[in-house]
Amino acid sequence: MELAKMVGYSPYHFYRIFDKQIGYTVMDYVLKRKLQYALYELVRGEKIIQIALDYGFETHSGFTKAFKKCFGSPPSLYRLHCPTSLPQKPDLLNLQKKKVGGIVMQPKIIQKQPFTIAGKTFESAIEKILYTRDAPAFWDQRISADESIERTLYGLLAPKEHGEYCINLSNAQINDYFTYLFAVNYDQNTPIPDGLIKFRVPAATYAVFKTPSVKTEQFVSAIKGTWQYILENWLPHSLYEVDEKGYDFEYYDEHCHDWEYEKIVMEIYLPIKNKSRG
Repeated sequence: MELAKMVGYSPYHFYRIFDKQIGYTVMDYVLKRKLQYALYELVRGEKIIQIALDYGFETHSGFTKAFKKCFGSPPSLYRLHCPTSLPQKPDLLNLQKKKVGGIVMQPKIIQKQPFTIAGKTFESAIEKILYTRDAPAFWDQRISADESIERTLYGLLAPKEHGEYCINLSNAQINDYFTYLFAVNYDQNTPIPDGLIKFRVPAATYAVFKTPSVKTEQFVSAIKGTWQYILENWLPHSLYEVDEKGYDFEYYDEHCHDWEYEKIVMEIYLPIKNKSRG
């Protein structure tokens, strides 16, 4: 009520505009921002019960439940994967310009062991690529050209775990085309059919970003916008830099199935290391 009054709107109109511009309801946004700051307290070593009380939760269990719903894991586990800096202040005009479709949450920092995937490679020539890691540029082509590749890979390789990987295999020095691998998990001893390749992704530390939840027609722009946000806004102001020995990739699981969810999301894995001093 007070916020709506401050900007001269009725509560109904304010809530509707807020949800459209931010991607969350007012109270959901407030909760998520509180939890993002709670992340910082976690990495500083504060006790979970004290953080819960400081951020307006009456009980340890209430805080844990809200945290797990927001970030997908309990605070005791997530504190091992927290960014080491305060969450950045949202620049709403910048996010709107990038067509992200909402607020990009703080990433999870994880260490991932080597794993093997298998799939089909594509080569695409694109003039003036701004980011060698801007693989979602290929999505426009893939969606219109060959949606059957996903079904083909599952039919031929039958991986035990669902999920698709989109990874740019190009050398970072090449700026006019990239080799793009669309793959699924590879289970050992599965024959590799002609036309497909097997690829071993090396161990790395990743910043894992989740795109804002958007409707299907906004999905491609949300992916591109999130990439831009990561490289233009988050990375320069973080304590990390890209680890060029690793491979960034996009990961799509059942949460991007528009026949199951009204709004869909995916994850971006960026290999990182601590910034070099000096």
